[in-house]
Amino acid sequence: MWLTTLRRDGSPHTTPAWFLLIGETFWIASSTVNVKVRNLQRDPRVSLAIDGSAAKPCVAQGRALVHRMILSFPHLVTLFAEKYSGWDAADETQDGPRVLIEVPVDRWLLNAH
Repeated sequence: MWLTTLRRDGSPHTTPAWFLLIGETFWIASSTVNVKVRNLQRDPRVSLAIDGSAAKPCVAQGRALVHRMILSFPHLVTLFAEKYSGWDAADETQDGPRVLIEVPVDRWLLNAH
């Protein structure tokens, strides 16, 4: 998935991200050192795109909530591990403190899911 956040000057910052889509909510695990997390703390507006080059892309907009206690969501950590070959979304040894980003969809621009 591609996640677009807004920099301090309002310009877009787009990065790839591993994600879960549960119902109408995207979940993204990240590190507090990533630019996207700093951007979200200042401005929660985001856009998200899945399979933008495929026949049935999904594009959405929403407002992100950054949860600092990723271990409060053990079921999501388990789902990330299942989806991404054992990846531990809560592992702080590589990038430092982890967060969980929740993005309820406010608006689907394209919805093929």
